[in-house]
This record gives sequence, C-alpha cells and structure tokens, in this order.
Amino acid sequence: MRARLALQAAGQTVELREIELKAKPVEMLQASPKATVPVLVFQDTVLEQSLDIMQWALQRNDPLLWLPAGQAALDISLALIAENDGSFKQHLDRYKYPHRYQLDSGIANRDAGAQFLQGLHQRLVRTPYLHGETWGLADAAIAPFVRQFAHTDTVWFAAQDWNALRQWLERFEASAAFHAIMQKVAPWKAGDAALLTTFAI
Repeated sequence: MRARLALQAAGQTVELREIELKAKPVEMLQASPKATVPVLVFQDTVLEQSLDIMQWALQRNDPLLWLPAGQAALDISLALIAENDGSFKQHLDRYKYPHRYQLDSGIANRDAGAQFLQGLHQRLVRTPYLHGETWGLADAAIAPFVRQFAHTDTVWFAAQDWNALRQWLERFEASAAFHAIMQKVAPWKAGDAALLTTFAI
C-alpha cells in the first residue's frame, strides 16, 4: 500500500502485476527469491522493500514535498518509520494473527503496540500530520499499518482516547489517494497484457 502511495505521489508509471500470494508465479520468484511483495523490477536491479520503493520514487519526483527538508528532518522520519517497521509491526502481526505465533490471544501485543500509537497520537496533537503541517513520507509509510491495527478490533480502537490519531487515520482513509491505490486488480498470470498505471487520483 505505501509503495503504491509513493509511486502515485511521484507520478511514476509502472507495469502493475497483482500477485496472489498463495499462488506465486514463477516470474515473481525468479525476480525476487524473497517471495514477498512489493517488488519493483528494473532491467538491472530489483527493489524488494516498500520503503526503498518509496524513497526511489520520491527522489525521482516529489511534487507534494513528501520528503522532509534537510538530513536531520529526514533522519527523524526514518527513525519513526524504523520503529513502526520493527517492534510495532511485530506486535501488530501477533495481535492480528496470534495463532500463527502459538499465542492464546494477541492482547498483550495489542497493549504493547498501543504504546507506539500513543506516541503517534502525541505527535498529532501538536501537528496535523507526522510530517508536520502537511502529509509526507512518515505518514504514508506508517498509516497502512495503523489502519491494520485499528481494523483488528474497531470497537477497542474507537474506545481509546486518541482523537488526534483517529482523525489522522480517518483523513487518510477518506483521501482520494487511498481510494485510487485500493482499486481491485485481477491477479496477474504469465502472458497477461501489461497493465500500465500511475495510480492516478
């Protein structure tokens, strides 16, 4: 989701191949033995991490100024994203799918993940977005994971005293950008015609 958001914001045209993970095509496994998505394939290289794809796209073209100005500001955003991608993602996975990890429930991980969300909320009390006054790299990189967390138990999430965080998430889910990248595409099969897309709003 976040790779698509950045490709969209940067106006990059790609050949989109929607992958059904339970039936991964040979072409995907040849391009990326890691066998996870997203994968961005070039003639001479492959990007296998969504954050790498985001930065590649925005370094090519950043009309909405998603990249923080200056190395210090970028380092702050990347540190926040690293926390999201590390400990928070681990708690999210165990909260959402406890039985995959031989857990009776994901409640302990929900509560641990909530500490990260509380920190995001405190940031959003001060500014409308994690990037500051406008949506940016940190927002796009983190929002899809917060969305997963919120939708795991919507009643519990709605009961938390996180008005700023909840409003930030609602703005994301109501945005034209979100709806554009969430359009359903049929799974790709070898021989399918190229589907070129810029995820246009």
